[in-house]
Amino acid sequence: MPISFEGCAFGYRRGTRVFTRLDLDVPAGRTALIGPNGCGKSTLLGLAASALRPRAGRVSYQGLDPFRRGNLARYRALVGWMPQRVRPLPGLTAREQVGYAGWLMGMSHGLAWRRSLEALEAVELGPVADTRCAELSGGQLRRVGLAQTLVHDAEVVLLDEPTAGLDPEQRERFRGIVARIGERGHLIVSTHETADLAETYDSVVVLDGDRVRYAGPVAGLGAASESTRKV
Repeated sequence: MPISFEGCAFGYRRGTRVFTRLDLDVPAGRTALIGPNGCGKSTLLGLAASALRPRAGRVSYQGLDPFRRGNLARYRALVGWMPQRVRPLPGLTAREQVGYAGWLMGMSHGLAWRRSLEALEAVELGPVADTRCAELSGGQLRRVGLAQTLVHDAEVVLLDEPTAGLDPEQRERFRGIVARIGERGHLIVSTHETADLAETYDSVVVLDGDRVRYAGPVAGLGAASESTRKV
């Protein structure tokens, strides 16, 4: 299992609780994370990325707990995360921004610079590598964010609503890129788009009211939903 949650509790300030006890082994391969607004999809990915720390319980990747002493840098080298909002860094080109992300992940300057172009080419942005991020379209900037996630060759890639706000053509292009990425590692994507789950993903996790309603193959989702309605 790529990411495991064991008894995780988390809440934001002002008493807002998101999870009281989350137990989940995310299936291997390409996994879609779905559920209504406010159910905790972004929070779950933030916990998986080690950007958020659980108040109780633990998150781990293949047994590696990011919050045990000395583990954080290693964990983040293995798990890449693209949040919902990708911000252009002032004055930087697409390649510079992606290379900077690689350097922050512990790569040498030289390696980060070389890999930055490879990552941009993987998301079909090679021709605009030397364009300032502030001059890119919203869809292109979203793909820069994806390249930042890929630059250090993470084993697990976490994407939070990667196609939100994109037009239909951009969404289709992005889905194709995401599908190719998922063929070479573990992929966990939060999404509201459920029409083509079986075409893109192997498994699905359904969140609702801080609970995991289903976690398993996409093909079994319909049967599980029917069983839930009969209970």
